[in-house]
Amino acid sequence: MTDDPCDDCGEPVSDALSRTVQLAVDRTQIDAQRLCPDCFADWIDRYQHEMGTDDGSSVDIDDDDIIVD
Repeated sequence: MTDDPCDDCGEPVSDALSRTVQLAVDRTQIDAQRLCPDCFADWIDRYQHEMGTDDGSSVDIDDDDIIVD
């Protein structure tokens, strides 16, 4: 098991605790980040904030629009 650094904070994180966030467009990987649990939680909070609406209301998404590879 390795303790490679978190791509955000630089602290060593074991494979068992790390999370990988990957961004792909048209099946081409644009970015991948290895994050420790705290940085991953921060990333999720930023994602929810940036993808949310300005007035705090939620957006209804039809599950048929979501593609998972």
